[in-house]
Amino acid sequence: MKRQRNTKIVATLGPASSDHQMIRKLHESGADVFRLNMSHGSHEEIRERHRIIREVEKELDSTIGILADLQGPKLRVGVFANDSEELAEGARFRLDLSDEPGTQDRVTLPHPEIFAVLEPGANLLVNDGKIRLKVLDCGADFAECEVIAGGTISNRKGVNVPDVVLPLAALSEKDRKDLEFVCQLGIDWLALSFVQRPEDVAEARELAQGRAAILSKIEKPAAVKSFDAILEASDGIMVARGDLGVELPVQAVPPIQKRLIRKCRAAAKPVIVATQMLESMIESPMPTRAEVSDVAAAIYEGTDAVMLSAESAAGQYPVEAVTTMDKVAQEVESDPTYREVIEASRNNVKGSVADGIVAAAREIAETTDIKAICCFTQSGTTALITARERPRVPIIALTPLRGTARKLALSWGVNCYMTAELERFKQAVVNAARTARSKGFATEADQIVVAAGVPFNQPGTTNILRVAPCEERLIYASDPE
Repeated sequence: MKRQRNTKIVATLGPASSDHQMIRKLHESGADVFRLNMSHGSHEEIRERHRIIREVEKELDSTIGILADLQGPKLRVGVFANDSEELAEGARFRLDLSDEPGTQDRVTLPHPEIFAVLEPGANLLVNDGKIRLKVLDCGADFAECEVIAGGTISNRKGVNVPDVVLPLAALSEKDRKDLEFVCQLGIDWLALSFVQRPEDVAEARELAQGRAAILSKIEKPAAVKSFDAILEASDGIMVARGDLGVELPVQAVPPIQKRLIRKCRAAAKPVIVATQMLESMIESPMPTRAEVSDVAAAIYEGTDAVMLSAESAAGQYPVEAVTTMDKVAQEVESDPTYREVIEASRNNVKGSVADGIVAAAREIAETTDIKAICCFTQSGTTALITARERPRVPIIALTPLRGTARKLALSWGVNCYMTAELERFKQAVVNAARTARSKGFATEADQIVVAAGVPFNQPGTTNILRVAPCEERLIYASDPE
């Protein structure tokens, strides 16, 4: 489905968006990728949503990406005798391994691995950071804390430990089962929660066995510190600002977001900005001005995609939320300042022949009357490095592999279409011209740039750049075999 923007939209499915009619509406309104949140919903519910997405894809002759988001290891306190307690600022509060119900003075924290690495002075955040505890003394089975920020603490509230790298397995037992389930189901992207180190990514990649691309969620200070190594190990990144804003000072998140987006773009790997983008639209048909500015800021920074969470999964106005994001993206991308920012932040990459080919394609397209850059890709790499250039003209990616097309649904500006496997370059040019014309990117009177690799059907062989007419008679008369 041809969009009037380059930035992609990821929409989370849930109770408010689980039937065929709604999922189709969301895609028609602008959702390019659907997120299946493994923290909520049974396997049967996930299977049904997956089936509907693929049905809609077939009905609309479109390409839709599916991202499965694993829950990750969750740290929670135990239960209280009175279900909840009030903690006063300055009071003492103890966390331990006892099975006794919690009181105003203590509660169970059933994670000995946390106590193993805690040190006096470390901070513990409970209930999304609403309660802050400072460790005064600790041992193998306890942590004596001072309440720095008080409030209500209740059963099984989440705990964040921002100051240390936790010796936790990257994938819980639930995550492993979910991973195998969604990989067998057939998804395109696998999102890993609470990544701390590149080894976490390697573990998931080994389990996925090439059945899905790996996307790391950056939501812990340790991940920010190890970002370069995590990026290298990953196929894509999500800037998950929810937990990141809990574990770090909120004012630190915007500059981190900007830096991570630029690093992802330089690496030619897609990046999603997520969490609370249009939060008020869970209950309101209109966003706040601040939310619109937040979405716009991510787009100005050059993110590949922006994401809706509860807005589309459980909100009252899922279609309106997607439509709002679509309109904001169109408006920002039509602003001359957007091009200035994008081009000022472009990295001049000196690397492979493919890097040089796509850089030249962008330069030719922007200095002559070229309507589109068409690239043939097996693995998706040529399309990704073309997207890194953020050209002014549309990117048309042609691939014989449905999985590659769906994966590229997340990448900035990439319009991906299926093609038969090709053996000759002239066939590639003809197919590119036909696609450009049939999808409304060009007319017979126009020209396109074609990037491809010979021999065909082999990843990593991009080595040809051709300016070609869209009229087939001229192609057959002038193009090399």
